[in-house]
Amino acid sequence: MKPLAQRRPTPAEGADKAARVEALKPAPARPARDRPETGAAGSFPAVRMRRNRSADWTRRLVQENRLTVDDLIWPIFIVDGRNRREPIAAMPGVERLSADLAAREAEQAARLGIPAVATFPNIDMALRDQTGSNILDEDNLINRATRAIKAVAPEIGVITDAALDPFTSHGHDGILRDGIIVNDETVAQIAEAAVLQAAAGADIIAPSDMMDGRIGAIRSALDANGFQDVGIMSYATKYASAFYGPYREAIGTQGVLKGDKKTYYIDPANSDEALREVALDIAEGADMVMVKPGMPYLDIVRRVKDAFGMPTFAYQVSGEYAMQMAAAQNGWLDGDKAMLESLLAFKRAGADGILTYFAPRAARLLGRG
Repeated sequence: MKPLAQRRPTPAEGADKAARVEALKPAPARPARDRPETGAAGSFPAVRMRRNRSADWTRRLVQENRLTVDDLIWPIFIVDGRNRREPIAAMPGVERLSADLAAREAEQAARLGIPAVATFPNIDMALRDQTGSNILDEDNLINRATRAIKAVAPEIGVITDAALDPFTSHGHDGILRDGIIVNDETVAQIAEAAVLQAAAGADIIAPSDMMDGRIGAIRSALDANGFQDVGIMSYATKYASAFYGPYREAIGTQGVLKGDKKTYYIDPANSDEALREVALDIAEGADMVMVKPGMPYLDIVRRVKDAFGMPTFAYQVSGEYAMQMAAAQNGWLDGDKAMLESLLAFKRAGADGILTYFAPRAARLLGRG
């Protein structure tokens, strides 16, 4: 008897195999003239998609995504002094606030139901240097603001950024030596700063610097100092974007920044790289991840959420805010409607929450104010 591999199938076996292959083939499409004129299920006119859109109550019943106040995080800019407000020209309606006024605004945000604020300091130029050393002062502006907010609104979450750019004289997110942002030395300083921010009352550390290994270093430092319950929201996918301009005006780095940040932020052309960044940060201990900017990177939000199922946030950055405000002020957009639509887009893309300068205004429109 021949080995099985060399044995030819009998006529009966061959016919049986051919029948199985034929059964797996899709049925040929029926010519249009043979289809029922009344329409089959799944096509018009049996299916009319407008039925579910015909009334407000049906639209609400079938709505797939919903925006609520619980989705909002409000970024606040902090400046030194007391009872001090400074308008930001590139961000109409947004102001730098002294710590006492920031605390008062955070208290109002809590009443609106906004879950958290994220603070960003504009440090006096006299305190900035090559290494951003003021970030290691336990009584610096960002830590004073945290204590002030927690004193009047302990129920609201406070998210702080451990990046060095507001503290450096060159505007970069890390320590600059011989024209290079040095990674490991920067990470060590960021981890130390994160501990000081946690000690001041920060609930979540959100490092935006994009240095390699910083999430693991921060997690280890927090745990070693008794801050196991302080979370980390990683700016896991932060792009070298043109949409940050107004933010840099707000924190006072626009005229200071030397060069660009392309050696540590992600290339806007890349998306697979973004997923690698997220995977690394999760492995190092990130509790939440963020995509920044927001609207131009909705595809990244979707990919991150689908790939990892982690709490995923998007930052509607200053340039996005400024464009909407400018268009609304010129009468080119309905400002409120465009704002809410843009925020809903983040939810549809998979974001669990949005950092947005519109947060108080959106909260009032959403009915919690």
